[in-house]
Amino acid sequence: MSDQGAEVSDADFLLSARGTSQELGAWVIGLAFAKDGSCGFGLGDGTVRLAPPGGGEWRAAEAHDGGVLSLVADAKAGFLTGGDDGRLVHTGTDGAVAEIASLGAMKWVEHVAAHESGLRAASVGKQLHLFDAKGDKLKTLTHPSSVGGIAFDAKGKRVAASHYNGASLWFVAAKEDKPRVLEWKGSHAAIAFSPDGTHVVTAMQENALHGWRLTDSQHMRMSGYPSKTRFLDFTARGRWLATSGADSVVIWPFFGGGPMGKAPTELAGGDGVLCSAVACHPQHEVVAAGFADGLVLIAEIASGKVVPVAPPGRGGISALGWNAAGSMLAFGTEEGFAGLVDLSRR
Repeated sequence: MSDQGAEVSDADFLLSARGTSQELGAWVIGLAFAKDGSCGFGLGDGTVRLAPPGGGEWRAAEAHDGGVLSLVADAKAGFLTGGDDGRLVHTGTDGAVAEIASLGAMKWVEHVAAHESGLRAASVGKQLHLFDAKGDKLKTLTHPSSVGGIAFDAKGKRVAASHYNGASLWFVAAKEDKPRVLEWKGSHAAIAFSPDGTHVVTAMQENALHGWRLTDSQHMRMSGYPSKTRFLDFTARGRWLATSGADSVVIWPFFGGGPMGKAPTELAGGDGVLCSAVACHPQHEVVAAGFADGLVLIAEIASGKVVPVAPPGRGGISALGWNAAGSMLAFGTEEGFAGLVDLSRR
């Protein structure tokens, strides 16, 4: 437990006054809010735990035989998960489980993504499989090495996949599939499109980020992290990129010609504990952050003001996310603790 946690009681954290929590018994791999406001937690034991909007009994859906490897909200309703059983699965908010595709018994569906148009993407090894809203396969896109992360642009017209020595950008509806390859030596994992579609940023194995400005292919190097960045998230209007991987929340300016030649802003650091997860508010320039000791907080970028959400002590934060309105924040830990906090004005 960090010094921060020792000086304050649970009552000082929003979780005790405005939250609900559960011990889920397995590593929380990912979480997301569905269209109806339900929150889904994907767990290392293969289940998806469902917290209904407005409180009530949480339920468990047996989604995978093995672990959940990735989870996102699906376009129309419910959740999309990839598992180490080689399956891409849809779990409804009622707990109903339906297989969208079996991509090979010995294969891992490591990364999934969904777009509000109904498009879904799932990666297995070097291959990125694209599916439509009905679950029919549209195409398979093959990369030079294993896919490290996938992301759709805001319009759902392009899908990006990171891999060894860079990233590939594909037009989803192209008649002939030829990627635009963004090159940079090294191993690339987490990937993000800026909201306006002008930049792509990846997190690298080498404790650095790499970015490309798509208009002129200019490279952007963002280094100096003590650890790997696993979470990258742009603020709603794309002015800032929030990142994990340091002992503070590191945010890079993407305006006024940045981030090249500009220092990042650091929020909520100082006690030497690694920031393990970040999630930007869907409307405001506010970032939620989770730390390796279990601390969760919210920081306002302009003022640097910090609001404590959950105390340390229940495992490193491994999943973090907002609902669409930005009124609920959810988090999960490596030890299987999960919390939901209501941040709506009272």
